[in-house]
Amino acid sequence: MENKRLYRSSTNYMICGVCGGIGEYFNIDPTLVRLAWVIFSFMGGSGILAYIIASIIIPK
Repeated sequence: MENKRLYRSSTNYMICGVCGGIGEYFNIDPTLVRLAWVIFSFMGGSGILAYIIASIIIPK
């Protein structure tokens, strides 16, 4: 079994690479992750805080 680790993407990024890293980890298009994150952000604004926390926690 492959040992997968979650990292911020250094090649597929817009701000910090969080969505690109999540997309690479789950083997899905990072654009879908970004779209889901934007929708999540508009539903109460907690997506922005979650993105900031994820960019601090997830290693580069």
